[in-house]
Amino acid sequence: MTKISELHNKWLKNADYSAAYEALDDEFALASAVIEARSRAGLTQEELADRMQTKQSVVARLESGHVMPTTRTLEKIAKATGSRLKISFEPEPAHHVT
Repeated sequence: MTKISELHNKWLKNADYSAAYEALDDEFALASAVIEARSRAGLTQEELADRMQTKQSVVARLESGHVMPTTRTLEKIAKATGSRLKISFEPEPAHHVT
């Protein structure tokens, strides 16, 4: 049986797959950060939603990585989880041509 990690590594050699995967990286990193902040605060999705004065389904969509939250929403998440929001711009890594 082939492991998903082996397939992923094989597919990364395909330029279209690699580009699509990289395009999603930021979205999933943000979703992961939201999940981490909620977990660190010991909150369920419903509890976070209550603190943000929204619905649990909104939190679920944010954590899915398919919705890009506004800065205002990120500020609500930070306040509700007892976190500090930090946004930064980082230089792109150099792309090496092989």
